[in-house]
Amino acid sequence: MRIASGEREQASILHADLDSFYASVEQRDDPSLRGRPVLVGGGVVVAASYEAKALGVRCPMPGHEARALVPRAVTVSPRFEAYTQASRDVFDIFHDVTPLVEGISVDEAFLDVGGLGKISGTPVAIAERLRRRVRDDVGLPITVGVATSKFVAKVASAAGKPDGLLHIVAGKEVDFLHPLPVRSLWGVGAKTEQRLRDAGIETVGQMASLGEDRLGSLLGRSSGRHLYSLAMARDPRRVTTGRRRSSIGAQRALGRRIKAESDIEATLVGIVDGLGRRLRSADRLTRTIVLRLRFHDFERVTRSRSMFEPTDGTETILAVARGLLDEAMPLIRERGCTLIGLSLTNLSDHGAVQLAIPFDGDDHAGELDVTIDSLRTRFGKGAVTRGVLVGRRAMPDTPMLPD
Repeated sequence: MRIASGEREQASILHADLDSFYASVEQRDDPSLRGRPVLVGGGVVVAASYEAKALGVRCPMPGHEARALVPRAVTVSPRFEAYTQASRDVFDIFHDVTPLVEGISVDEAFLDVGGLGKISGTPVAIAERLRRRVRDDVGLPITVGVATSKFVAKVASAAGKPDGLLHIVAGKEVDFLHPLPVRSLWGVGAKTEQRLRDAGIETVGQMASLGEDRLGSLLGRSSGRHLYSLAMARDPRRVTTGRRRSSIGAQRALGRRIKAESDIEATLVGIVDGLGRRLRSADRLTRTIVLRLRFHDFERVTRSRSMFEPTDGTETILAVARGLLDEAMPLIRERGCTLIGLSLTNLSDHGAVQLAIPFDGDDHAGELDVTIDSLRTRFGKGAVTRGVLVGRRAMPDTPMLPD
């Protein structure tokens, strides 16, 4: 559902973002960790407490580098079931505040509270109560940005961290944005930031002063138009509910040690197994498979392939994924691989696509997928597994929004 309205006269879009989510859950559940630097994950740090971030830890970061920066840090293993439950509890509060909730990830969402003035008070009062409820009922700190647009609200929540509330009054958006560094804008990565710095531009205000045409000449017409609009606080998007995700994906860190090609392939098989089940559970089909790799130097590459017919079959997805991995294997041998991921994109609802008639009467792959899914649902993921995965640690179910 999309809310149709013009420019807002009042800051009434909230961006609520849990602070260092995984690490905060660990500190909540183990009082001895509170106030101490906490690293979640050993080989690769997937989350860090603010005490660790203050000493230079970033995510993701190799565990040995993080521990070198913070020798007194406490390292804990991820507990994804606890994070999933905490996310559900927080989103229950979001939906209790307003029906207009757009989840961005398991630990952040946009909320539109523009129509709640007579019922719940001002947007700032609503944000204060939301923060209090998340702290009292779930035991977690959360930062909320309040603004007239999604973009400014998100930037405000980042500026208000940790455990804060930042209200950008309507009409003051440009005053707030222009002193900020250019990396605060969506679409400004390391390369764009360096290109702007080479041109003597370090703040959003300096970028805006160039004008759209000159910015387009520097960065390209499309990027220039996009970044100039953001620099001038122009963001017409509304909080949207009921929109399904555009891709379904998973990834797994492999660590810094050299992995055998058979181990990398087995990891890919495990990822495909989980994604196929998620795809069928969501009653969706995929047409494009995207392989993502991260090398030892932390550079990343992607490889993709689209199919003529959409599918939800594990074997079909696996065949395409293996083909992509085979093509990328020379790079892996040369540069090493520390992370492998797979995304299923170009999704469609199962009932909205006319599937090809299976003329091969001996093809029972679809029936086999459904049977295995039901066995795993009833008896657990380990009830049925592929031979290549026997004896290997099962991939954890990481927290995620509904597919």
